[in-house]
Amino acid sequence: MKPSAAPRLRAALRLLSIGCAFALAACSSQPPVPDWQMNAQGAAQKAIEAYLSGNARVEKLEWDRARAEVARTGRPDLLARLELMRCAAQVASLVTEPCERFEALRADAAAPEQAYADYLAGRVQAGQVALLPPAQRAVATAGNATSLAGIADPLSRLVAAGVLLQTGKASPAVIAAATDTASAQGWRRPLMAWLLLQVQRAEAAEDTAAAEALRRRVRVVEQSAGLPR
Repeated sequence: MKPSAAPRLRAALRLLSIGCAFALAACSSQPPVPDWQMNAQGAAQKAIEAYLSGNARVEKLEWDRARAEVARTGRPDLLARLELMRCAAQVASLVTEPCERFEALRADAAAPEQAYADYLAGRVQAGQVALLPPAQRAVATAGNATSLAGIADPLSRLVAAGVLLQTGKASPAVIAAATDTASAQGWRRPLMAWLLLQVQRAEAAEDTAAAEALRRRVRVVEQSAGLPR
């Protein structure tokens, strides 16, 4: 991971996760943080960074490592929380497939995790909004580009944009904001997804010039996959 990416991912994980099971919140007056907790957090950070960068091999390796560390606790509710982090990154990249690993653990998940899973799937109920991570509550309520702009964390902003798209509330401003966010962070996977969506929209609108300009951006991203890092 690039040195500059670590603080960013730590912030993202704090916002994506619910509760503090994976947060390094210990201080000198508290007992030491267990090894499993530090290892799981570190692996999850690397897995999300690898996923957003399009590195499938590292992503799988690190998620497996994070699951193994959390499994040491014998707590399916914590495993469910971990799976939600993975699925949130997928929603940010417009992968809208069911969060099957979480659903297999839903019976043991706490109410905030269940609410977040429903939010990611685009079916959160009004009574669940207060249980969502703070960064997502305004979007769940207002569902517009203005609420999206109020999210400071880039990954949380992309997650919110993905949910808005799933629920049919993604205006051109939302899509542009998501594209700009992924571009600014250099997150190849979500950037490609949002760019291709913009290409589709431009083609549907018969805006040839815009579609071609977007295709040029797509080609640049495609070429970046083969460049040394």
